[in-house]
Amino acid sequence: MTPVLKMTHINKRFGAGHTEVDALTDVNFSVEAGQFVSIIGPSGSGKSTFLTIAGGLQSPSDGSIHINGTELSHMNAKQLSEVRFNQLGFILQASNLIPFLKVAEQFDLVEKLTHQSIQARVESLLKSLDIEDLKQKYPKELSGGERQRVAIARALSNDPSLILADEPTASLDSEHAYEVVKILAREAHEQNKAIIMVTHDERMTQWSDEVYRIEDGKLKIKED
Repeated sequence: MTPVLKMTHINKRFGAGHTEVDALTDVNFSVEAGQFVSIIGPSGSGKSTFLTIAGGLQSPSDGSIHINGTELSHMNAKQLSEVRFNQLGFILQASNLIPFLKVAEQFDLVEKLTHQSIQARVESLLKSLDIEDLKQKYPKELSGGERQRVAIARALSNDPSLILADEPTASLDSEHAYEVVKILAREAHEQNKAIIMVTHDERMTQWSDEVYRIEDGKLKIKED
């Protein structure tokens, strides 16, 4: 089976000369459809750099990245943009909902940007996430947990094969944080998605199929 994401010998350096910093060092990683993988590590360990490179938002200094068998380095800016819109879903710590759009309008915008018909899938997602009664509300009218559930639905709405979640529970209380992580695990297993979550909170990894630790830019499988 071809991995949804495969990263091979990834290095990322910032600066040059005596100011050069190694953000990622010889990272090898892959995730398949139906897997929910967590990556843990302290602040400044390289988690966010890993995720932005995995999502094609920045390029590695060395190494190769394949998404569904296609190498990103061979793509131009337009092709990379199409991959991000059509094959990837991003979930961020702050939910990043557009404040002046109602929940339903958030999905209308996704439909316009991706040129896909997603309304049937959106209705199914809103129902499964128990937020179908929030469609006419603005983000400021929602709780933190509700905003993150809307963000999850938005990330999944264009049926991407890979979901990248950057500290999605950091701004939530424990109850809502656990709820969000269980939803991500369920979506990975039931909808056959590859989902990667980075977090500094090891409590959030209990529903993961695999857990990796990243420290000083080096990634390795977490040992129990």
